[in-house]
Amino acid sequence: MPAEMKSAASGSDPRSSGERDKALNLVLGQIERNFGKGSIMRLGDASRMRVETISTGALTLDLALGGGYPKGRVVEIYGPESSGKTTLTLHAIAEVQKRGGVAAFVDAEHALDPVYAASLGVDVENLLVSQPDTGEMALEIVDQLVRSAAVDIVVIDSVAALTPRAEIEGEMGDLAV
Repeated sequence: MPAEMKSAASGSDPRSSGERDKALNLVLGQIERNFGKGSIMRLGDASRMRVETISTGALTLDLALGGGYPKGRVVEIYGPESSGKTTLTLHAIAEVQKRGGVAAFVDAEHALDPVYAASLGVDVENLLVSQPDTGEMALEIVDQLVRSAAVDIVVIDSVAALTPRAEIEGEMGDLAV
């Protein structure tokens, strides 16, 4: 391995500490301009770590999560089938709506039960619901909702059900043969 590569790989840099700090500050500024404030931070910078949260609807879970789901972030709820993932999301939607927020539910599974959702406190009359035909359609809808900044929470139920258009068209083509 050439000496220059060993030097870079080991973290040693022939530049002075001041030059490195300047280069680091430049790249951090560029990253924040490209991806937004808070997209990169020093872990010790506690002021950047404060994030507004959305209550889960369960006090103990809110405590475990540091106040609830972080607002403006992607959160994945993972677990086996019928373990309560959708129920958790519906509780969060109900909490957002109770505080006057707008919620959207992308029902990729086409399995949302409005009666059950209402029993958990969801205002089903004002819940935005999409039942997309393809994964691409679902993600485009989510992208537009998020970019609008008019929606406080978007739930996708479920990521596993986001079937790509090519796969659906392939299945249709297989049926025609």
